[in-house]
Amino acid sequence: MHESRTPLESAAGGSRTGRNLPVAIAVGAGLGALAIGSLYFVEVLFLAVVIAAVGIGVMELVRSFAARDITVPLIPVLAGMAAMVVGAYYGGPAWLVGVFAMTVLVLMMWRMFQGTEGYVRDTTATILVTVYPSLLAAFVALLLAHPLDGPDRVVVFIATTVASDIGGYFAGISLGKHKMSPLISPKKTWEGFAGSALACMAVGGWLVAWLLEDDVWKGVLIGAVVVVFATLGDLVESVIKRDLGVKDMGSVLPGHGGLMDRLDSLVAALIPVWVLLTLLV
Repeated sequence: MHESRTPLESAAGGSRTGRNLPVAIAVGAGLGALAIGSLYFVEVLFLAVVIAAVGIGVMELVRSFAARDITVPLIPVLAGMAAMVVGAYYGGPAWLVGVFAMTVLVLMMWRMFQGTEGYVRDTTATILVTVYPSLLAAFVALLLAHPLDGPDRVVVFIATTVASDIGGYFAGISLGKHKMSPLISPKKTWEGFAGSALACMAVGGWLVAWLLEDDVWKGVLIGAVVVVFATLGDLVESVIKRDLGVKDMGSVLPGHGGLMDRLDSLVAALIPVWVLLTLLV
């Protein structure tokens, strides 16, 4: 006899979403504690955590490309990513742009000396990894470098973006019926997107008022922008995975998949959040 289950029961058992919810929550809480603890303890330590996390994400992308015979030089890409994060923190946007441009140039020349066959294919994939997630992730260093309330700005960014995932997850499994993009990500629904939007705007408004001591509407606006870019970032990674023929980028995070499966929405929302916080707050 078939046993009926509520959406939340199905989620907890992992049968409907494919995710072990208790394990996923425990891992997410641990990652959050590591990020927040290092952020307020020693800022440089937080940068090291960012470099390590994004570095693992880069390794997952490089490995996935290699499975399709696309070669991306791992060590130079990792070095460029670390240089962009550090350069952005100590030198600001000008250093970030400069280091990014030099990294791309070096990587193009690096591949040039390995032969001409597949040069455009490999170089294109290499530059993609240098932008996504490397360049985008470096903007967290610009948030952190703000002289008055850098760590608080990073918390606003992380919490608001994570709220998108949490709100969308529970709204989707409870109410989701209308598919957002069946070809790209069959599990995403418009009901889940609405849950993401409400969670983002609520958390954004609250944290901007509390941590940054500014108007609630600014945080609500940031939350509204975050939900759009976080969702698009998630869809972009889904397209990459479908093209490469992989379900998850990795398995380093129990209940989540790979690091890139968690970083996708974060790196996509980073630049809009940095721009809005710079202009409004």
